[in-house]
Amino acid sequence: MTSRRQFLLRTAAAGVAVPAAARATLAASPSRTLPADAPPQPPGRPFVDYTPVETPNGASLPWKVVDGRKVFHLIAEPVRHTFAPGLQANCFGYNGRVHGPTIEAVEGDTVRIYVTNKLDQPTTVHWHGLIVPCGMDGVGGLTQRSIEPGETFLYEFVLRQHGTFMYHSHHDEMTQMAMGLMGMFVVHPRRPDEPRPDRDFVYMLSEWPIVVGTERPNPTEMTDFNVLTFNATVFPATAPMVVKKGQRVRIRIGNLSAMDHHPIHLHGHAFTVIGTDGGTIPPPARWSETAVLVAVGQTRTMEFFADNPGDWAMHCHMTHHVMTQMGHGVPNLVGVDPSLFDEKLAALDPTFAAMGSDTGGEASGADTEDDTLPKNSLPMVGGAGPFGYITMGGMVTVLKVRENLNDYADPGPYAHPAGTVADVASADNLAKDGIDG
Repeated sequence: MTSRRQFLLRTAAAGVAVPAAARATLAASPSRTLPADAPPQPPGRPFVDYTPVETPNGASLPWKVVDGRKVFHLIAEPVRHTFAPGLQANCFGYNGRVHGPTIEAVEGDTVRIYVTNKLDQPTTVHWHGLIVPCGMDGVGGLTQRSIEPGETFLYEFVLRQHGTFMYHSHHDEMTQMAMGLMGMFVVHPRRPDEPRPDRDFVYMLSEWPIVVGTERPNPTEMTDFNVLTFNATVFPATAPMVVKKGQRVRIRIGNLSAMDHHPIHLHGHAFTVIGTDGGTIPPPARWSETAVLVAVGQTRTMEFFADNPGDWAMHCHMTHHVMTQMGHGVPNLVGVDPSLFDEKLAALDPTFAAMGSDTGGEASGADTEDDTLPKNSLPMVGGAGPFGYITMGGMVTVLKVRENLNDYADPGPYAHPAGTVADVASADNLAKDGIDG
Protein backbone atom coordinates (compact mmCIF):
# COMPACT_ATOMS: atom_id res chain seq x y z
CA MET A 1 0.00 0.00 0.00
CA THR A 2 1.33 3.45 -0.98
CA SER A 3 1.57 5.89 1.89
CA ARG A 4 0.53 9.49 1.50
CA ARG A 5 4.18 10.53 1.83
CA GLN A 6 5.28 8.15 -0.97
CA PHE A 7 2.48 9.37 -3.23
CA LEU A 8 3.47 13.02 -2.73
CA LEU A 9 7.15 12.26 -3.33
CA ARG A 10 6.37 10.42 -6.59
CA THR A 11 4.06 13.20 -7.73
CA ALA A 12 6.70 15.83 -7.00
CA ALA A 13 9.33 13.86 -8.92
CA ALA A 14 7.02 13.55 -11.91
CA GLY A 15 6.31 17.27 -11.73
CA VAL A 16 10.03 17.99 -11.99
CA ALA A 17 10.50 15.54 -14.87
CA VAL A 18 7.83 17.07 -17.10
CA PRO A 19 9.37 20.55 -17.29
CA ALA A 20 12.75 18.96 -18.06
CA ALA A 21 11.24 17.07 -20.98
CA ALA A 22 9.49 20.22 -22.10
CA ARG A 23 12.77 22.11 -22.02
CA ALA A 24 14.38 19.46 -24.19
CA THR A 25 11.53 19.74 -26.69
CA LEU A 26 11.74 23.53 -26.76
CA ALA A 27 15.51 23.41 -27.26
CA ALA A 28 14.99 21.53 -30.52
CA SER A 29 13.14 24.49 -32.01
CA PRO A 30 11.76 23.88 -35.51
CA SER A 31 12.86 27.41 -36.43
CA ARG A 32 16.53 26.36 -36.29
CA THR A 33 18.61 24.16 -38.52
CA LEU A 34 21.82 25.04 -36.69
CA PRO A 35 22.66 24.48 -33.01
CA ALA A 36 21.79 27.45 -30.85
CA ASP A 37 25.47 27.95 -30.02
CA ALA A 38 26.77 27.47 -33.57
CA PRO A 39 29.37 30.05 -34.64
CA PRO A 40 28.40 32.69 -37.21
CA GLN A 41 28.28 31.28 -40.73
CA PRO A 42 29.57 32.63 -44.05
CA PRO A 43 27.08 35.05 -45.62
CA GLY A 44 24.29 33.17 -47.40
CA ARG A 45 24.27 33.62 -51.19
CA PRO A 46 21.14 34.29 -53.26
CA PHE A 47 20.29 31.59 -55.83
CA VAL A 48 22.91 29.35 -54.20
CA ASP A 49 21.83 29.08 -50.58
CA TYR A 50 18.25 30.29 -51.07
CA THR A 51 15.67 31.39 -53.62
CA PRO A 52 15.14 35.14 -53.18
CA VAL A 53 11.66 36.33 -52.27
CA GLU A 54 9.54 38.66 -54.36
CA THR A 55 7.64 41.54 -52.74
CA PRO A 56 4.87 42.57 -55.19
CA ASN A 57 4.68 46.37 -55.47
CA GLY A 58 7.72 46.47 -53.19
CA ALA A 59 11.45 45.76 -53.16
CA SER A 60 14.21 44.05 -51.20
CA LEU A 61 16.77 46.03 -49.20
CA PRO A 62 20.23 45.96 -50.83
CA TRP A 63 23.16 44.66 -48.80
CA LYS A 64 26.90 44.20 -49.07
CA VAL A 65 29.43 41.98 -47.31
CA VAL A 66 32.05 43.66 -45.13
CA ASP A 67 34.40 41.48 -43.05
CA GLY A 68 32.06 38.51 -43.27
CA ARG A 69 28.96 40.45 -42.20
CA LYS A 70 25.93 41.43 -44.25
CA VAL A 71 25.56 45.20 -44.03
CA PHE A 72 22.17 46.88 -44.56
CA HIS A 73 21.15 50.53 -44.29
CA LEU A 74 17.60 51.59 -43.39
CA ILE A 75 16.62 55.25 -43.66
CA ALA A 76 13.46 56.35 -41.83
CA GLU A 77 12.04 59.36 -43.66
CA PRO A 78 8.87 61.11 -44.83
CA VAL A 79 7.50 59.54 -48.03
CA ARG A 80 4.85 60.73 -50.46
CA HIS A 81 3.18 57.39 -51.20
CA THR A 82 0.74 56.35 -53.94
CA PHE A 83 -1.73 53.66 -52.85
CA ALA A 84 -3.23 53.57 -56.35
CA PRO A 85 -3.55 56.20 -59.09
CA GLY A 86 -5.79 58.85 -57.60
CA LEU A 87 -4.89 58.34 -53.94
CA GLN A 88 -1.66 59.62 -52.43
CA ALA A 89 -0.72 60.40 -48.84
CA ASN A 90 2.11 61.92 -46.85
CA CYS A 91 3.43 58.93 -44.87
CA PHE A 92 6.53 57.70 -43.08
CA GLY A 93 8.62 54.99 -44.71
CA TYR A 94 12.06 53.50 -45.12
CA ASN A 95 14.39 54.17 -48.05
CA GLY A 96 11.75 56.10 -49.96
CA ARG A 97 9.18 53.30 -49.70
CA VAL A 98 5.96 52.48 -47.91
CA HIS A 99 6.24 49.94 -46.57
CA GLY A 100 9.97 49.56 -46.06
CA PRO A 101 11.90 47.17 -48.31
CA THR A 102 12.01 43.50 -47.36
CA ILE A 103 15.15 42.49 -45.46
CA GLU A 104 16.36 39.07 -46.55
CA ALA A 105 19.16 36.95 -45.05
CA VAL A 106 20.08 33.40 -44.07
CA GLU A 107 20.12 31.66 -40.71
CA GLY A 108 23.62 31.97 -39.27
CA ASP A 109 24.36 35.26 -41.04
CA THR A 110 25.73 38.12 -38.98
CA VAL A 111 23.81 41.23 -39.95
CA ARG A 112 24.73 44.86 -39.33
CA ILE A 113 21.75 47.13 -39.90
CA TYR A 114 22.42 50.86 -39.83
CA VAL A 115 19.33 52.99 -39.19
CA THR A 116 19.42 56.67 -40.11
CA ASN A 117 16.63 58.90 -38.82
CA LYS A 118 15.55 61.58 -41.30
CA LEU A 119 12.24 62.18 -39.56
CA ASP A 120 11.51 65.23 -37.43
CA GLN A 121 10.98 63.03 -34.36
CA PRO A 122 12.80 60.20 -32.55
CA THR A 123 12.35 56.61 -33.70
CA THR A 124 13.68 53.05 -33.22
CA VAL A 125 13.42 49.73 -35.06
CA HIS A 126 12.11 46.54 -33.44
CA TRP A 127 12.85 43.18 -35.09
CA HIS A 128 9.45 41.55 -34.61
CA GLY A 129 9.75 37.81 -33.90
CA LEU A 130 13.55 37.65 -34.11
CA ILE A 131 15.44 36.40 -31.07
CA VAL A 132 18.20 38.97 -30.60
CA PRO A 133 20.27 40.30 -27.67
CA CYS A 134 18.11 42.44 -25.41
CA GLY A 135 19.98 45.64 -26.26
CA MET A 136 19.21 45.10 -29.96
CA ASP A 137 15.44 44.65 -29.51
CA GLY A 138 14.64 48.25 -30.43
CA VAL A 139 12.13 49.29 -27.75
CA GLY A 140 12.65 52.98 -27.15
CA GLY A 141 13.28 53.80 -23.50
CA LEU A 142 13.37 50.14 -22.42
CA THR A 143 16.22 48.50 -24.34
CA GLN A 144 17.85 51.57 -25.91
CA ARG A 145 17.49 55.30 -26.12
CA SER A 146 15.56 56.44 -29.15
CA ILE A 147 17.31 57.54 -32.34
CA GLU A 148 17.11 61.32 -32.52
CA PRO A 149 16.59 63.14 -35.83
CA GLY A 150 19.83 63.16 -37.80
CA GLU A 151 21.41 60.24 -35.91
CA THR A 152 22.44 56.85 -37.27
CA PHE A 153 22.31 53.82 -34.97
CA LEU A 154 23.81 50.38 -35.53
CA TYR A 155 21.98 47.13 -34.80
CA GLU A 156 24.10 43.98 -35.04
CA PHE A 157 23.21 40.36 -34.29
CA VAL A 158 23.54 36.79 -35.53
CA LEU A 159 20.38 35.31 -37.01
CA ARG A 160 19.75 32.25 -34.83
CA GLN A 161 16.49 31.15 -36.46
CA HIS A 162 14.71 31.09 -39.78
CA GLY A 163 11.20 32.05 -40.80
CA THR A 164 9.01 35.01 -41.71
CA PHE A 165 9.31 38.05 -39.46
CA MET A 166 8.70 41.79 -39.51
CA TYR A 167 10.31 45.05 -38.45
CA HIS A 168 8.68 48.28 -37.30
CA SER A 169 9.14 51.37 -35.20
CA HIS A 170 8.86 50.83 -31.44
CA HIS A 171 8.83 54.51 -30.50
CA ASP A 172 5.37 56.13 -30.43
CA GLU A 173 4.14 53.06 -32.31
CA MET A 174 0.55 54.34 -32.57
CA THR A 175 1.72 57.25 -34.70
CA GLN A 176 4.73 55.88 -36.51
CA MET A 177 3.30 52.50 -37.48
CA ALA A 178 0.04 54.16 -38.54
CA MET A 179 2.14 56.37 -40.80
CA GLY A 180 3.86 53.37 -42.42
CA LEU A 181 7.10 52.57 -40.53
CA MET A 182 7.13 48.80 -41.01
CA GLY A 183 8.47 46.08 -43.31
CA MET A 184 9.04 42.35 -43.70
CA PHE A 185 12.13 40.39 -42.59
CA VAL A 186 12.69 36.95 -44.18
CA VAL A 187 15.34 34.55 -42.86
CA HIS A 188 16.01 31.45 -44.95
CA PRO A 189 17.14 28.17 -43.34
CA ARG A 190 20.87 27.44 -43.49
CA ARG A 191 20.29 23.73 -44.02
CA PRO A 192 16.83 23.34 -45.53
CA ASP A 193 15.32 19.89 -45.07
CA GLU A 194 12.49 20.52 -47.55
CA PRO A 195 12.47 21.55 -51.22
CA ARG A 196 12.85 25.24 -51.93
CA PRO A 197 9.85 27.00 -53.48
CA ASP A 198 9.98 27.96 -57.13
CA ARG A 199 8.19 31.23 -56.37
CA ASP A 200 8.30 32.92 -52.95
CA PHE A 201 6.04 35.95 -52.36
CA VAL A 202 5.93 38.32 -49.37
CA TYR A 203 3.00 40.48 -48.27
CA MET A 204 2.45 43.00 -45.50
CA LEU A 205 -1.17 43.65 -44.53
CA SER A 206 -2.07 47.09 -43.26
CA GLU A 207 -4.95 49.50 -42.85
CA TRP A 208 -5.14 53.26 -43.03
CA PRO A 209 -7.67 55.92 -42.02
CA ILE A 210 -7.54 58.48 -44.85
CA VAL A 211 -10.57 60.75 -45.00
CA VAL A 212 -11.70 61.51 -48.57
CA GLY A 213 -9.93 64.63 -49.79
CA THR A 214 -7.19 64.56 -47.13
CA GLU A 215 -3.58 63.59 -47.69
CA ARG A 216 -2.37 62.17 -44.38
CA PRO A 217 -3.36 59.05 -42.41
CA ASN A 218 -4.96 59.79 -39.04
CA PRO A 219 -2.98 57.94 -36.33
CA THR A 220 -5.63 58.59 -33.65
CA GLU A 221 -8.30 56.54 -35.44
CA MET A 222 -9.28 53.35 -33.57
CA THR A 223 -12.14 51.81 -35.57
CA ASP A 224 -12.79 53.38 -38.98
CA PHE A 225 -10.01 52.22 -41.32
CA ASN A 226 -11.06 52.85 -44.88
CA VAL A 227 -7.95 51.99 -46.95
CA LEU A 228 -6.96 48.30 -46.74
CA THR A 229 -3.77 47.24 -48.49
CA PHE A 230 -1.50 44.45 -49.66
CA ASN A 231 2.04 45.86 -49.54
CA ALA A 232 0.59 49.37 -49.13
CA THR A 233 -1.28 49.07 -52.44
CA VAL A 234 -5.02 49.06 -53.22
CA PHE A 235 -6.60 46.85 -55.89
CA PRO A 236 -6.62 47.14 -58.88
CA ALA A 237 -3.10 48.58 -58.57
CA THR A 238 -1.82 45.46 -56.78
CA ALA A 239 0.68 43.57 -58.96
CA PRO A 240 -0.35 39.97 -59.70
CA MET A 241 1.57 36.88 -58.63
CA VAL A 242 2.57 35.18 -61.89
CA VAL A 243 3.54 31.50 -61.72
CA LYS A 244 3.92 28.51 -64.01
CA LYS A 245 1.62 25.55 -63.69
CA GLY A 246 3.17 22.89 -61.46
CA GLN A 247 5.45 25.25 -59.54
CA ARG A 248 5.81 25.06 -55.77
CA VAL A 249 4.55 28.44 -54.54
CA ARG A 250 5.13 29.94 -51.11
CA ILE A 251 3.24 32.99 -49.83
CA ARG A 252 4.38 34.75 -46.64
CA ILE A 253 1.95 37.18 -45.02
CA GLY A 254 2.54 39.51 -42.09
CA ASN A 255 -0.09 41.69 -40.42
CA LEU A 256 0.79 44.95 -38.72
CA SER A 257 -2.64 46.53 -39.08
CA ALA A 258 -3.55 48.73 -36.14
CA MET A 259 -6.72 46.92 -35.03
CA ASP A 260 -7.92 44.26 -37.48
CA HIS A 261 -7.17 40.61 -38.13
CA HIS A 262 -7.45 39.44 -41.73
CA PRO A 263 -8.71 36.05 -43.02
CA ILE A 264 -6.84 35.76 -46.33
CA HIS A 265 -8.63 33.57 -48.86
CA LEU A 266 -7.05 32.12 -52.01
CA HIS A 267 -9.30 30.97 -54.84
CA GLY A 268 -8.61 27.93 -56.99
CA HIS A 269 -6.15 26.16 -54.68
CA ALA A 270 -5.90 24.64 -51.23
CA PHE A 271 -2.67 25.39 -49.40
CA THR A 272 -0.79 24.04 -46.42
CA VAL A 273 0.09 26.38 -43.55
CA ILE A 274 3.79 25.58 -42.97
CA GLY A 275 4.99 28.37 -40.71
CA THR A 276 4.23 31.15 -38.25
CA ASP A 277 6.31 33.96 -36.77
CA GLY A 278 7.43 31.32 -34.27
CA GLY A 279 9.10 29.28 -37.01
CA THR A 280 8.45 26.30 -39.23
CA ILE A 281 5.53 24.08 -38.21
CA PRO A 282 6.58 20.40 -37.97
CA PRO A 283 4.94 18.43 -40.83
CA PRO A 284 2.61 16.36 -38.58
CA ALA A 285 1.15 19.58 -37.13
CA ARG A 286 0.48 21.37 -40.42
CA TRP A 287 -3.01 21.87 -41.77
CA SER A 288 -4.71 22.60 -45.06
CA GLU A 289 -6.79 25.71 -45.71
CA THR A 290 -8.21 27.90 -48.42
CA ALA A 291 -8.39 30.85 -46.00
CA VAL A 292 -5.93 31.57 -43.20
CA LEU A 293 -6.47 34.06 -40.38
CA VAL A 294 -3.50 36.38 -39.92
CA ALA A 295 -3.95 38.19 -36.63
CA VAL A 296 -2.39 41.52 -35.75
CA GLY A 297 1.30 41.01 -34.99
CA GLN A 298 1.45 37.58 -36.62
CA THR A 299 2.86 36.06 -39.78
CA ARG A 300 1.64 33.01 -41.63
CA THR A 301 3.44 31.10 -44.37
CA MET A 302 1.60 28.81 -46.75
CA GLU A 303 2.66 26.63 -49.63
CA PHE A 304 0.94 24.84 -52.51
CA PHE A 305 1.47 23.50 -56.01
CA ALA A 306 0.00 25.77 -58.66
CA ASP A 307 -1.85 23.02 -60.51
CA ASN A 308 -4.97 24.92 -61.59
CA PRO A 309 -4.49 27.42 -64.46
CA GLY A 310 -6.43 30.66 -64.35
CA ASP A 311 -6.67 34.07 -62.73
CA TRP A 312 -7.41 33.46 -59.06
CA ALA A 313 -8.35 36.14 -56.54
CA MET A 314 -6.56 36.35 -53.20
CA HIS A 315 -8.28 38.69 -50.76
CA CYS A 316 -9.28 39.41 -47.21
CA HIS A 317 -12.65 37.80 -46.51
CA MET A 318 -13.82 40.62 -44.27
CA THR A 319 -16.27 42.07 -46.78
CA HIS A 320 -15.58 45.70 -45.87
CA HIS A 321 -11.87 45.06 -46.36
CA VAL A 322 -12.39 44.58 -50.10
CA MET A 323 -13.66 48.15 -50.35
CA THR A 324 -11.85 51.48 -50.26
CA GLN A 325 -12.84 54.72 -48.52
CA MET A 326 -16.27 53.34 -47.71
CA GLY A 327 -19.08 55.85 -47.24
CA HIS A 328 -20.84 56.07 -43.87
CA GLY A 329 -23.77 57.97 -42.47
CA VAL A 330 -25.85 57.65 -45.64
CA PRO A 331 -29.34 56.12 -46.07
CA ASN A 332 -29.61 52.45 -47.00
CA LEU A 333 -30.27 52.63 -50.75
CA VAL A 334 -30.18 48.89 -51.45
CA GLY A 335 -33.04 48.21 -53.86
CA VAL A 336 -33.41 51.87 -54.81
CA ASP A 337 -32.95 52.88 -58.45
CA PRO A 338 -30.98 56.16 -58.37
CA SER A 339 -30.99 56.58 -62.13
CA LEU A 340 -34.00 58.94 -62.18
CA PHE A 341 -32.24 61.28 -59.76
CA ASP A 342 -29.05 61.09 -61.82
CA GLU A 343 -30.94 61.83 -65.03
CA LYS A 344 -32.71 64.87 -63.58
CA LEU A 345 -29.49 66.27 -62.12
CA ALA A 346 -27.63 65.65 -65.37
CA ALA A 347 -30.36 67.60 -67.22
CA LEU A 348 -29.61 70.60 -65.03
CA ASP A 349 -25.82 70.17 -65.19
CA PRO A 350 -24.54 68.44 -68.35
CA THR A 351 -21.11 67.95 -66.74
CA PHE A 352 -22.60 65.86 -63.91
CA ALA A 353 -21.66 62.19 -63.50
CA ALA A 354 -22.45 60.09 -60.43
CA MET A 355 -19.30 59.52 -58.38
CA GLY A 356 -17.32 56.63 -59.80
CA SER A 357 -19.97 55.77 -62.40
CA ASP A 358 -18.83 57.58 -65.54
CA THR A 359 -16.38 55.22 -67.21
CA GLY A 360 -16.99 56.33 -70.76
CA GLY A 361 -18.24 52.87 -71.65
CA GLU A 362 -15.15 51.16 -70.25
CA ALA A 363 -14.25 50.35 -66.66
CA SER A 364 -11.29 52.34 -65.45
CA GLY A 365 -8.07 50.44 -64.91
CA ALA A 366 -5.29 50.55 -62.36
CA ASP A 367 -3.48 53.34 -64.24
CA THR A 368 -6.52 55.53 -64.84
CA GLU A 369 -7.92 58.24 -62.58
CA ASP A 370 -11.67 58.90 -62.47
CA ASP A 371 -12.30 62.64 -62.71
CA THR A 372 -15.80 62.22 -61.23
CA LEU A 373 -14.33 61.43 -57.82
CA PRO A 374 -13.48 63.93 -55.08
CA LYS A 375 -9.88 65.08 -54.89
CA ASN A 376 -7.43 62.41 -53.67
CA SER A 377 -9.86 59.52 -53.38
CA LEU A 378 -10.70 56.17 -54.97
CA PRO A 379 -13.93 54.39 -55.91
CA MET A 380 -15.20 52.19 -53.07
CA VAL A 381 -14.87 49.08 -55.26
CA GLY A 382 -13.68 48.10 -58.62
CA GLY A 383 -11.33 47.79 -61.48
CA ALA A 384 -11.44 46.66 -65.08
CA GLY A 385 -11.84 42.95 -65.72
CA PRO A 386 -12.07 40.78 -68.84
CA PHE A 387 -15.82 40.24 -68.26
CA GLY A 388 -16.75 43.68 -66.94
CA TYR A 389 -16.21 45.67 -63.78
CA ILE A 390 -14.67 43.80 -60.83
CA THR A 391 -16.66 44.87 -57.77
CA MET A 392 -13.85 44.42 -55.26
CA GLY A 393 -11.21 46.88 -54.10
CA GLY A 394 -8.88 47.28 -51.16
CA MET A 395 -7.12 44.15 -49.94
CA VAL A 396 -7.25 42.14 -53.17
CA THR A 397 -4.68 40.73 -55.59
CA VAL A 398 -4.59 38.03 -58.27
CA LEU A 399 -2.65 34.77 -58.66
CA LYS A 400 -2.08 34.11 -62.37
CA VAL A 401 -1.24 30.48 -63.17
CA ARG A 402 -0.18 29.71 -66.74
CA GLU A 403 1.04 26.57 -68.50
CA ASN A 404 3.56 28.37 -70.71
CA LEU A 405 5.53 31.40 -69.64
CA ASN A 406 8.71 32.95 -70.98
CA ASP A 407 9.00 35.33 -68.03
CA TYR A 408 7.04 36.52 -65.02
CA ALA A 409 5.62 39.69 -66.53
CA ASP A 410 1.84 40.08 -66.31
CA PRO A 411 0.52 37.76 -69.06
CA GLY A 412 -2.84 39.54 -69.28
CA PRO A 413 -6.26 37.93 -68.79
CA TYR A 414 -6.55 34.15 -68.77
CA ALA A 415 -7.70 32.53 -72.01
CA HIS A 416 -10.37 30.11 -70.82
CA PRO A 417 -10.77 26.84 -72.74
CA ALA A 418 -13.99 26.67 -74.72
CA GLY A 419 -16.99 25.65 -72.67
CA THR A 420 -15.43 26.40 -69.27
CA VAL A 421 -16.92 29.86 -68.56
CA ALA A 422 -20.29 30.25 -66.82
CA ASP A 423 -22.80 31.94 -69.12
CA VAL A 424 -26.51 32.27 -69.82
CA ALA A 425 -28.19 28.87 -69.75
CA SER A 426 -29.53 27.75 -73.11
CA ALA A 427 -33.21 27.00 -73.61
CA ASP A 428 -32.30 23.42 -74.51
CA ASN A 429 -30.44 22.86 -71.23
CA LEU A 430 -33.22 24.45 -69.19
CA ALA A 431 -35.82 22.22 -70.81
CA LYS A 432 -33.69 19.08 -70.60
CA ASP A 433 -33.06 19.51 -66.85
CA GLY A 434 -36.54 20.71 -65.99
CA ILE A 435 -35.52 24.18 -64.86
CA ASP A 436 -37.96 27.08 -65.13
CA GLY A 437 -35.90 29.96 -66.50
